[in-house]
Order: sequence, then structure tokens, then C-alpha cells
Amino acid sequence: MFNFDNSYIKLPADFYQAVNPSSAHAPELIAFNTNFATELGIDFDGLTEKELVEIFSGQKLLPGSTPIAMAYAGHQFGNFVPSLGDGRAILLGEIVAPDGQRYDIQLKGAGQTSFSRRGDGRSALGPVIREYILSEAMNALNIPTTRALAAVTSGENVRREEVVPGGIFTRVASSHIRIGTFEYFACRDDFDAVKQLADYAINRHYPELKVSETKYYDFFIAVSKRKLSLVAKWMSVGFIHGVMNTDNSSISGETIDFGPCAFMDHFSYDKVFSSIDRDGRYAYQNQGNIALWNLSSLVHCLTPLISSESKNDFTIDNVKEELDTLLEFFIEQWLELMGKKLGILSATQSDQPLINLWLSYLEKENLDFTNSFQDLIHLVGNNNTQNQFKQTTEFEQFYSSWKQRLDDQGSDVHEVKELMSQNNPVFIPRNHQVEKAIEQALEGNYNHFHKLNKVLSKPFTFQEQYRDLIKAPLKEEIVHQTFCGT
Repeated sequence: MFNFDNSYIKLPADFYQAVNPSSAHAPELIAFNTNFATELGIDFDGLTEKELVEIFSGQKLLPGSTPIAMAYAGHQFGNFVPSLGDGRAILLGEIVAPDGQRYDIQLKGAGQTSFSRRGDGRSALGPVIREYILSEAMNALNIPTTRALAAVTSGENVRREEVVPGGIFTRVASSHIRIGTFEYFACRDDFDAVKQLADYAINRHYPELKVSETKYYDFFIAVSKRKLSLVAKWMSVGFIHGVMNTDNSSISGETIDFGPCAFMDHFSYDKVFSSIDRDGRYAYQNQGNIALWNLSSLVHCLTPLISSESKNDFTIDNVKEELDTLLEFFIEQWLELMGKKLGILSATQSDQPLINLWLSYLEKENLDFTNSFQDLIHLVGNNNTQNQFKQTTEFEQFYSSWKQRLDDQGSDVHEVKELMSQNNPVFIPRNHQVEKAIEQALEGNYNHFHKLNKVLSKPFTFQEQYRDLIKAPLKEEIVHQTFCGT
């Protein structure tokens, strides 16, 4: 079924620890992503549901699988923890897809590992449902992300705030190397291991850098640009990660670890959902700066390698200068994306006041982020000044400036509407709908879960029969907090 080709286990033994899955007792299949499995080149023809359950619960290890838990450290809410690691996730192995891309196959909630500390290594069913929906929705929104291959119940209950059914999620990633993986070795002054990890990561994710005389510096810049581009894409659709710790920051530039994440309904710069983010460290508007903060941790790990290259004048004093340049890159990415959402072909710094004016209006009027952009599309080419938006001085100022900006770029109405439609989703995984899927799943009903996955696979397409999923939540439906699965 899987043609495993495992490379991470060729690194020294202190990079990981061998462990077998152990948490499934009487598992049942919730979902198997057949389309994605086909893309990965996985041969599942002839497999029964029972066999799929055995594989994706970890009850049956396939030939070539070498299960491991990966070691890493991390800054969690700014506080450094020198030893974290996969406490409830087990990497079964790697495969190479028909397109030549290498992927990790990992089980989350598969049992205790040596990194579990006092945890049980298991996952509640709710986080499994959430991650499946959110990761596949992000992929459909064209945002780099880990993917969902399968979800099963574990056949036993787990104790969190209360006793709930357990589940196991099969996650696919281009790798699970994190900034925290570099921190694990750097904090131990094991820079031979940092170099081995960097060389491995370059070979796997940035092979074009192998011939560079400044490959470690170039590696840092490449990782940074991928990460900042990713966060700009998150923000353009109103996504808030919730726990942007360095151990949740993938060096491949993928969204990873969908814990207390959420999509905004009503727009607010300071919006926070995560129940553990009490000070708003990872609020919506802070995500760009936090990404830079995390990247500063990475460059500190890499500084001894960078300074040994031909660019040997690089010291820790250069970090601020590099981060300032990367901040400019992030702002450019954000402006480009937000500009397209407003129908602007090539947004520049001069467009930032217009974008800010629109967002300020949304916040003051407590308007839905996603639906307001959809409503704006209908105003393109419409000379009727009476519309669904409240006619405040701020809106009139925005509307007048926006129409003038579109006129100045010379695009016709069709082109502007098409650009906006391509960059503004109709459907997002709204928190109250995800919670509904979770609540039903806890009762053994997966109908809403499957419905959401179907609709969210085409987020930019209006689907009349699912109009109810477009609506912002009623007051009593608003989800104010989301929770980590551990």
C-alpha cells in the first residue's frame, strides 16, 4: 500500500526515538481521503474497510514502516522548553509521490512515546474532526498545509475536561521538521547536529541551495519567506492559528498543528480564540510579528553555520537588519493579497491606507469578514450608492477611494469581479459549523462532518443547496473560545 522510503531515520539516533502505536483497541473508520491517497500514489484497491482501519489506527504496521517519535524543543508563548517532542504523534515513515515529492505519514493520538511526559499520548475525537476539516479546507483555499489522509475512532475513551471518545488522525506533511527541531540541538550546543539537520532540510526542501556558497544563510531566508508568505495568506482569509509556538512552525512553510485555530466571523484586529492565549500573543494582527519572532529563534540556531560561510561577516548583530528586511517582504505579501481581494491587480504601499480604511470600517460596524468581501463584489460597476453597507462617513470615504482606484487601473468590471472572486472564498470552515460537526461526531453521527468536507472542497464556488453554511453565526451560535487537544 505504502512504498516507504525513509530518510529521517538515517540521521543520528538522538534525532528521534523508536516507538510503536498503542492506543487503538476497537477502532472504526470515520473517513479515508481517497482523492488525496490517489495523488500520493497509494494503492488502496482491494483493501477492505477493516484493513484500512487497522492501518490508520496503527494496529497493523506495513512493511517498510519504521515508527518513530521526533525530538524537538520550542518556545511556547515566549517561554523556552528544551525538550518537547512528539508526545502523541508517531511518524510511520515517508513515501515519495508520483510527482517526486516526499511526504511524512504520521498518526496523531496513537499512544504514548518517551516525549509524552505526563500525557497519555492519545487524542480526543474532537481535535481529530477539527484537524481533518480545517486542514482540507486550507488546502482548498490554496494555502500550504499539512493534509488529512484518514480519521478513525480509537475505540476507547480519553479523559480531558471530561471523559470523551478517542480518535486517531493520519496527517501527511512534506516533513515534520520545525524551528523547534533546530532549537533542540542548538540549546545543547550540539552544532554538529544543527548542521546535519540543516543539510538534511536543505536537501529535502530547498535542494536548489545545495551548491550555494552561503547555503545556510540562503536557507534561513528561504524558510523565512515561505513562512511569512504563509502567514499573509492566513490573514487574507481571516485565519488565526492560535498557538504559533516555534514547535508549531514548520520549516517547509506549511500550516501545521490545527489546535485552537479558528476563522474569524466578525472582523477584529485583536481577535483571539485560543483558550490558552490569555494575553493575546497570537491575536490576528500579531501573527506577522510573531512569525518574525519565531524566525529570529531559527537564525540564532543557524548563526554559527552562517558565520562560517563565505558571508562570514554575519553575526548576531545582523539579525535585526535581516528581520527588518523580512518585515518589508511580509507587508508586500499582505498588500498584494489584500489588494486582490479588493480587485486591485498590483497593490503597492500607496494602497495600504485604502485597505486599512476598509478593515477599520468592518471592525467598527462589527461586520463579517468573509461575507463583507462577497458583498463588495456585487458593488463593482454598480452606480447605486444605496447598498447593504451602512452609509457612514468612513464607508463613503472608502467607497469613493476604492471606485477611483479601480478606475485608475483601467480594468473592466468583469476582470475586477473575476479577480475578487478568485481571492475571496464563499465558504470557510466557520467555527459554529465545525463545533456542530464535533458535537454530532461525539454522538456517532458524521453527517455534518462529511457535509462540511464536501462543501469546503470548493470554497470559491457558490453552492445554492448549502447556502446555510455561508451565514455568520447567530448570537447564541458564536464560538468565543477554541481549545487545544492535549
